[in-house]
Amino acid sequence: MKRCSPIPRATYRLQLNRDFTFTQATAIVPYLAALGISHCYISPCLKARPGSMHGYDIVDHNSLNPEIGSPDDFDRFVGILHEHGMGLILDIVPNHMGVMGSDNAWWLDVLENGESSVHASFFDIDWHPLKDELYGKVLVPVLHDHYGVVLEAGELKLVFRGERGEFDIAYHDHRFPVDPREYPRILQHCQDKLATKLGEQNPDLLEFQSLITAFSHLPARYETSPERVAERNRDKEINKRRLAELCTRSPEIVDCIQAAVSLLNGTTADPMSFEELHELIKAQAFRLANWRVASDDINYRRFFDSNDLAGICMENEAVFEATHRLVLRLMAEGKVNGLRIDHPDGLYDPRQYFDRLNRSIVEATQTSGNEAHYVVIEKILSGAERLPDEWPVCGTTGYDFANLVNGVFVDPAAALPMDRTYRNFVDDEIDLDDLAYSCRILIMQVALASELNVLANQLTRIALSKRRTCDFTLNSLRDALAEVVACFPVYRTYVTASEVSDKDVRYIRSAVAAAKWRSPAADTSIFDFVSEVLLTSIAEGHDPAYRSAVTTFAMKFQQFSGPVMAKGLEDTAFYRYHRLVSLNEVGSDLHRFGTTAPEFHLANQDRLRCWPHTMLTTSTHDSKRAEDVRARINALSELSGLWRIRVREWKRFNRNHRRLVNGHPAPSPNDEYLLYQTLLGAWPSQEMNNSEDRNNFCERIENYMLKAIREAKQNTSWINRNTEYEAAVTSFVQTLLTPGPQNRFLNDFMPLQHRIARVGVWNSLAQTLLKLTCPGVPDIYQGSELWDFSLVDPDNRRPVDYASRQEIFQNLSESSNDKSMVGRLLETPESGRIKLYVIWKTLCLRRQRPSLFDEGEYLPLEIEGAKADHVIAFVRRTETGSALIVVPRLIAGLLNDFDLPPIGPQIWEDTQLLLPAGYRSAKYQNAFTGETIEPETADSNTKIAVSEILEKFPVALCLLESSN
Repeated sequence: MKRCSPIPRATYRLQLNRDFTFTQATAIVPYLAALGISHCYISPCLKARPGSMHGYDIVDHNSLNPEIGSPDDFDRFVGILHEHGMGLILDIVPNHMGVMGSDNAWWLDVLENGESSVHASFFDIDWHPLKDELYGKVLVPVLHDHYGVVLEAGELKLVFRGERGEFDIAYHDHRFPVDPREYPRILQHCQDKLATKLGEQNPDLLEFQSLITAFSHLPARYETSPERVAERNRDKEINKRRLAELCTRSPEIVDCIQAAVSLLNGTTADPMSFEELHELIKAQAFRLANWRVASDDINYRRFFDSNDLAGICMENEAVFEATHRLVLRLMAEGKVNGLRIDHPDGLYDPRQYFDRLNRSIVEATQTSGNEAHYVVIEKILSGAERLPDEWPVCGTTGYDFANLVNGVFVDPAAALPMDRTYRNFVDDEIDLDDLAYSCRILIMQVALASELNVLANQLTRIALSKRRTCDFTLNSLRDALAEVVACFPVYRTYVTASEVSDKDVRYIRSAVAAAKWRSPAADTSIFDFVSEVLLTSIAEGHDPAYRSAVTTFAMKFQQFSGPVMAKGLEDTAFYRYHRLVSLNEVGSDLHRFGTTAPEFHLANQDRLRCWPHTMLTTSTHDSKRAEDVRARINALSELSGLWRIRVREWKRFNRNHRRLVNGHPAPSPNDEYLLYQTLLGAWPSQEMNNSEDRNNFCERIENYMLKAIREAKQNTSWINRNTEYEAAVTSFVQTLLTPGPQNRFLNDFMPLQHRIARVGVWNSLAQTLLKLTCPGVPDIYQGSELWDFSLVDPDNRRPVDYASRQEIFQNLSESSNDKSMVGRLLETPESGRIKLYVIWKTLCLRRQRPSLFDEGEYLPLEIEGAKADHVIAFVRRTETGSALIVVPRLIAGLLNDFDLPPIGPQIWEDTQLLLPAGYRSAKYQNAFTGETIEPETADSNTKIAVSEILEKFPVALCLLESSN
């Protein structure tokens, strides 16, 4: 077994599910190893809801997902990884669990026992909301219609499981355990019948009567002292076992219980027959409700607005231990070498979690605290926000780098022209700050109102406890909270009982100031109160109970602002604002239009200094568009004049294909503008020569547009679907994509698409090389070693054709010594072989020179000449060697014949790189072409002509064996 480094050299993300299991993953390990990957980086593989295609709905943290494979399958996968010197990074989910259904034992225990459940503290539930009906209960918004309608339709069924001695309420695939203390309501129906049938002194009847008494004497579900919780948990299980044993030996009792169950289940012809079942359901620790009730009344923290993903209290050490036992064992056994932490901003105290995780890994693996283990976190950084230096992690999962490098291929000078074109097309003025604000307000109204209500209730209690704040009403506090959250400049702050950082003070004061400015209220002192609470300064000098309430509220607030930002910005505003949609990516700042070369270099140097092992990604399972789609759409910024003319014509060509829905065009101009960019970005690189290919592509675009317009929540939505509008958009897509001589749009579209696609090829190659050579750990999303023109999920989670990739890779490796191969790659760039070649050659060099890219100095190069603004160049250097990286950017205007690559003197003219001092006698070998390049010395400067280094290939990675 080859030993793998604890810090990955390069990772490859795999999405595991029932269609791509440990067995399939095992089969491609040799291919990934040959490509140069050091670690497989897999989606969550713990037991999830049946049929889960993503794994983030875990129901059991202490077993593997059987749909993905058995423990033996997992061990074989790990064994093959180790044989090839590779490691494994596991995606874990500490923020939430999958609930509903019938497979989460902890959640079912809570539904059965309420606050007296041994797992009640595992879930983030507000047991004492202001609404009396929910006091001591969990709202379960799972019904397809109103509760009474569902009940009287006979869809809620009482079920007796005799082998376990248990009663449940069943609703389709969902199971809701009945409180054992309420069993006598059901069993009492049997006493007289059994006395007649068995005789009053029958031992089984006496045992049955004893059980009724025993169940009725259980501690109530609202008793929470440890002793009473333990007594209830012990005795209810004893009594259920006694009932199961009694049913095993007495068919008469089973028959009588089933008759009682049938009686309670009522008949649909008689609504009054459901009254007793209704009373039984009312007596439970859960309140069954229509799914639409969730947005207003739900009283457990969710992952965003997903009712079937319930937040767990990871700040509780018992919860941490229960959820990390298997993961830590796998790390101790050397089977898992690193972790990706999903959604850490959902946690009550992220820093506490990272510290506890770090200590636990050290203890489990018996390593020193200074020895490296790889942990990255899915932290979304906004604008200039930085990852806190004190967090014991290796960095983020790379959204920050994805946005940085994507901006390199967007022309900042095109911001105003692109803005004018968009504004004229949609006939609307869009203020980005107002857009972000209104979308977050909308989310708090339609999706996360219940979470806001919980916070408002907690803040009201704080206000009422002091005479200076007791006049602030519930409604005014709720409104003030909503305004502050809607104006928040980052996803969340990290205030704790022991620390309020200067950054957090700035963020909170900025949000409060913006909220005050937007507020129409005459008295804005309520915002000062909110600010003092969020900063916890209001609690200074007060009693411990008040300080605890204030700190708890401030930390709960932080768990709320992140989901509002994500749902309001990423999942709403990004689907409403379409100036250049390649910039609408997770973590992006819509105010920014492109990245300058100095900004790019400074960010890389800062990363090397502060977070040298953070992950670098360009596509993920959560990306709005694949990296190659963005690389194409970016080219529009270089062709803004042509884009303005063509998109205006397309609007005219297609005006008769739009319909009127409620007096407005469908699709709207905004949705139409999105569609045209989407088609340019996602169009297949290979010819669609048959109807099956065309139909598949059309279906993908239809599905994408339906998701996009529902996320936008303007003309339709997931909650309130406007089927007429959706049908009009689908028809519009189908009409535009139907080939034929009469399709003026398609005939006009294809020449521009071809040009955009060719520029996108060179953009994507350059982006790929930058990702593989900049400071950090590069990650490749499954399948994207070839061109990938996927859109947002589920489109980007389609099966990957690994057989064809392995065949292409084998042909490349067998032809690696053929000097004509590079020319052939340039002749057919649409095949994607050229991207695979760049990845393979670069990762081979990383494997040969790991320290050069892991810790090598990053030196931006000065560039001079006519095309200096169109080149990014830098050196990675250690004491034993250096690598020179050169890529083109913003090249659409340089290509007179856009079918040709950006190579040679006709493109680069007199453009030159100025090498650092000490490189006078250096010789570089080009990893892609095999050529040796010698710098020239003139006027005490050492230079390399870009036309020479990019003479035969459009990107360059050149190695110097030793530096002076």
